[in-house]
Amino acid sequence: MSNIKSNKDWLFEITPKNNFFSLNFKEIWQYRDLLFLFVKRDVITVYKQTVLGPLWYLIQPLFTSVTFTIIFNNVAGINTGTIPPFLFNLAGVTVWNYFTACLNGTSDTFKANANIFGKVYFPRIITPLSVVISNLIKFGIQFIIFIVFYIFYYIKGANLGVNWLVLFFPILIAVMGLLGLGLGMLISSMVTKYRDLSNLVTFGVQLLMYLSAVMYPMALVVDKLPKFGWLVHYNPLAYIIETARFMLLNTGEISILGLGYTLLVTVAVFFGGILIFNKTEKSFIDTV
Repeated sequence: MSNIKSNKDWLFEITPKNNFFSLNFKEIWQYRDLLFLFVKRDVITVYKQTVLGPLWYLIQPLFTSVTFTIIFNNVAGINTGTIPPFLFNLAGVTVWNYFTACLNGTSDTFKANANIFGKVYFPRIITPLSVVISNLIKFGIQFIIFIVFYIFYYIKGANLGVNWLVLFFPILIAVMGLLGLGLGMLISSMVTKYRDLSNLVTFGVQLLMYLSAVMYPMALVVDKLPKFGWLVHYNPLAYIIETARFMLLNTGEISILGLGYTLLVTVAVFFGGILIFNKTEKSFIDTV
């Protein structure tokens, strides 16, 4: 009697990918327990031995919004209309933080997890996916703080209103998460060969924030700096931030063409990220 098992006797079979583009949802579902474990690690373990713990989720957007209010609204005189400047900035910062957390967390995937990847097999895309999901939990915590301040200003008599398009707000956040995931996978693939690229990402994200209409309305760029307005109007993140404020605060405007452009860029970046990510995972252990 032969002890060799046939393929039908195995629970599942690990086979090499036949093409560069591969997103096996069935395999990802099989490793869902590992995915949830990574999410738990990202949410809990990161702040387990810190003084303030999860309070850092709240401190960062609040301090950033206060700083923006002092510098851009009080000193630079940027007008936010009937919306309190702090609430205007908090809305932009809260949404922006989700993108940066996804981008920064996924852009170092291969380098940060080289030891794990070199010892055991599991779908590598689970690692960046866990970052996006865990940061969605952090975003939820920060969004609750935004709601608290929204209610506070509303009780004080501020002229606030929510647009009915807020029903599509989860879709907008999902688009931002996919954009951050796609860019992060692209950068992570390049970091395996060019280590100093991770330093450039940190600087680039800070610069990108100023081109994403986080602390000012998009219309202000056209009025004040018409020659440089294209830098903002060709930035898909600016349309996401502007649309988020339109949904949450009923201020600014929504651009259907801008959102269509954003969606196309997001889809292209996401699928391009998967393509390069799958190609890199086959040989990254030799270069990381």
